[in-house]
Amino acid sequence: MEWIRKTGQEALCIKEKKGVVWLEFPALSSLGMVHHGFSTRLGGVSQGKFATMNFTFTKGDNPEHVMENYRRMAQALGVDEKRMVLSWQTHTTNIRVVTEADAGKGIIRERDYKDVDGLITNVPGLTLVTFFADCVPLYIADPVHGAIGLSHSGWRGTVCRMGKETLDAMKREYGTQPKDVIVAIGPSICQDCFEVGEEVAEAFSEAFRQVDLPQLYYKKKNGKYQLDLWRANEIIFSEAGVARENIHTTDICTHCNPELLFSHRTVGTERGNLAAFLCLKEQGEKRK
Repeated sequence: MEWIRKTGQEALCIKEKKGVVWLEFPALSSLGMVHHGFSTRLGGVSQGKFATMNFTFTKGDNPEHVMENYRRMAQALGVDEKRMVLSWQTHTTNIRVVTEADAGKGIIRERDYKDVDGLITNVPGLTLVTFFADCVPLYIADPVHGAIGLSHSGWRGTVCRMGKETLDAMKREYGTQPKDVIVAIGPSICQDCFEVGEEVAEAFSEAFRQVDLPQLYYKKKNGKYQLDLWRANEIIFSEAGVARENIHTTDICTHCNPELLFSHRTVGTERGNLAAFLCLKEQGEKRK
């Protein structure tokens, strides 16, 4: 299967190991400080509507299949699935500070939290995990303070500036400065595919500067709008103080590639979930 890619955006790397296929940002890989990836539908053991690399336990997939998918992805990325920490997403801007005490929560231990759409940590070896099927993954790496953040930002999270909220949390906890970070806006629905109604367009018109609105959406003859979540998140990070050259945006849309990526707009709720992974390398792994 051929990938459909968007011109004018940064080209993601397509990686494969033992049949597991995932996506990586060269800008994050070149730092030498993190393991990271964005999953595809390829390389897992789930069946039917979950085929094959599904990472959600909550939609009726066989839990043993989901666990095997985590094991395969962990091996591919070079991380420990038993030290993964999973979000509990409800389209909030709540950020959890992840510590060693959270290792394994959501995968081998029950989560003692909910309503968490963003995770931050400075603990090497803990893998942050968030979930997607058109919404926007936001990766943040701070090489100065040795900290990372990974957040889920749909249109609601974007209106409420989830990217800035994550940066603010990292600044409070670790001293992170926006000028020092590398940011990646991950695979998600593109403007060409994301039709929204008047109420969503109005929410963006209230949340963003008027001068930026022509970059964010345009109105069609049917009264609907085409919304650009990628550009909206670029603006959010720029306004928060991240250097433009340090903001890296996907060239792959989930809805454009339904055979390769799960897309809510394509099939609705009868599907699996993709996942984003981000982990600080252990000291001995640096620059490998």
